[in-house]
Amino acid sequence: MIKYLTYYYKAGTIPFRSLSALQETEAIQIMKELYVDDAIWGRFSNPVWYIRARKEIEEWLRQEFILKGGCPQEKYPIYMVVGRCELLEKVVPDEQLAKIQIPISCFKEEDVSFTYIDSMFSYQLGRDKSSEYYQSEYHGKVFLLSEILSIIKEKGEPVEGWWGKLPADFFPYIEAQVWNHKLLRDFLQKVD
Repeated sequence: MIKYLTYYYKAGTIPFRSLSALQETEAIQIMKELYVDDAIWGRFSNPVWYIRARKEIEEWLRQEFILKGGCPQEKYPIYMVVGRCELLEKVVPDEQLAKIQIPISCFKEEDVSFTYIDSMFSYQLGRDKSSEYYQSEYHGKVFLLSEILSIIKEKGEPVEGWWGKLPADFFPYIEAQVWNHKLLRDFLQKVD
């Protein structure tokens, strides 16, 4: 059974920061500075589109989470993954990747939501219903902690092939959206 959520970040930087905390112009400038051609997902190649899409999806995540009984303490989440993303750890050099693992027992049902794969991709699949990749029971949906644990209990822990068909360049993971940032700060203080 899954024992922790993992937060990945660039080694040497401060963890649990989000572009969503910034004004749009500042976030766009940072993305332009961070953009590297052929980087993972190329997500900063169009920073204006990215930040606007991200904010739209974060509002969708927040509203869906509230409808299910979640109690977000923040306007935007901090993103983590359930367990770990082995492919990400394999592709990104160790000296560039840092991670923090927090026991899943630290999270309450009302603190964290989940999407079955990356929320931006799940949202897009739910909206467009691409016949090649769309799975109606998982995509375009927000799950509570108990629901995602039930899926994992039924299907087993995420491993290669667990996802069905995905684009070749996709990093398979279950995304966690942590809506209680104090919980993350408190955890960091305990381990420092």
